[in-house]
Amino acid sequence: MNSFSSFNAYTFLNHFLRSYDLTVLLSYCLTILLSAILRPCMKLYIKNMVCNRCIMVVQNELEKLGLQPKNIALGEAELAVEVTDAEKNRIDAALRAFGFELIDDRKSKLIGQIKAAIIDLVHHQDNSIRTNLSDYLSDKLYHDYTYLSNLFSQVEGVTIEKYFIAQKIERVKELLVYDEMTLSEIAFLLNYSSVAHLSNQFKKMTGLTPSHFKSIRTHKRKPLDEV
Repeated sequence: MNSFSSFNAYTFLNHFLRSYDLTVLLSYCLTILLSAILRPCMKLYIKNMVCNRCIMVVQNELEKLGLQPKNIALGEAELAVEVTDAEKNRIDAALRAFGFELIDDRKSKLIGQIKAAIIDLVHHQDNSIRTNLSDYLSDKLYHDYTYLSNLFSQVEGVTIEKYFIAQKIERVKELLVYDEMTLSEIAFLLNYSSVAHLSNQFKKMTGLTPSHFKSIRTHKRKPLDEV
């Protein structure tokens, strides 16, 4: 039986090679190889990702579902293959258990990208915060800033600038609680023109001066996804 099967396989292969031009065969093999390499990727946009730990959690959950993400950043995950609607629902259910959720419509995706970009700038890129916010967002998201600003205000009911300030105040709170930097150093790090500017903005947003906030030692910080 084995000899017969081997004979049939040999006969088939020999017939195949004689029947097809070598160029056609190579072209066929190349097509298969390229389709494997260039198979479509899929990006998932995820709400409420605000830190590196969020990235780790999302990666773990996707891997548990048998998916191998190619890349994960704040607000998005890139998969090596497209997923079905049923698989999307499973992903969404898994992520919601940790306070995340998938974003489907185009405008909501863009709002999520704006927030993720600002959070990344304020909380993870100290050396870049001196860059102009409008230029930073336009370059990163490939949209005119006026369009981004109008869309954000319409959907969120607050301007991008106020959201940016709110994130800066949360960063100030974090640094005050850590107690490793002076107020002057914090003001310089977050690109305030002076300590007085920082203090006035902090009091306007929280009702407390930075020194009072620091002295009472209460952790009145908000989760970044609730700012």
